[in-house]
Amino acid sequence: MSAPRLVLVPGLGLDHRSSARVRRRIGADVVVLPGMGLRGPVPPPAGLAARLLAELGPGPVVLVGHSQSCQVVAAAATDVRVAAVVLLGPTTDPRLRSVRGLTGRWLATAWAEPWWQAPLVLAQWLTTGPRAMAALWRRAAPDPIAARLAAVVVPVTVVRGSRDRLCSGPFAAAVAAAAPRGRLVELPGAAHMTVQTHPDAVARLLRAARDGADPAPGGEEASGVSP
Repeated sequence: MSAPRLVLVPGLGLDHRSSARVRRRIGADVVVLPGMGLRGPVPPPAGLAARLLAELGPGPVVLVGHSQSCQVVAAAATDVRVAAVVLLGPTTDPRLRSVRGLTGRWLATAWAEPWWQAPLVLAQWLTTGPRAMAALWRRAAPDPIAARLAAVVVPVTVVRGSRDRLCSGPFAAAVAAAAPRGRLVELPGAAHMTVQTHPDAVARLLRAARDGADPAPGGEEASGVSP
């Protein structure tokens, strides 16, 4: 059997440009969806997952979600073509559902991000549009990612930047623990936009997921959360 293909789904408001630095290091396909690179009506996570699965083609594949798209990847991860899952900074922490909670944590995380990437992020947000972004947040924020991961039998690697307040350490650990074969990896010094700011580390993790190897080569901190 051939090695699984890597399929990346961008985060909230982002598109293929967000993972360009990673894809220069390791080949991967990108699937953009409403609220994640595309304008237009946003279905619930199950509907977005159906659109993702329709784009996959033959397997096997490693599905990679970033931020808000982690809910979509989790909803699609029980498909027989999926060989492994990587979730970069999942963001369904219940504390983010209030405007106050979201604003405070977003500001704390934004402060920890390198400012050179701000124009790139803004350009992607303008492409997706605020209406689709807001609709995706309303649809995806309440989605029970832990409950979905409980049914995912393939390896799941949850990746968190150590300075990420949108995906806190306890929440990332709980998400990883929800998957029968879950594992948490923390990237020291990273915040939320790991696909843009830490492409070497992310590429190593994706290569490990594709090859079935240790998910934390190169000095990242890893912890197993299941037998």
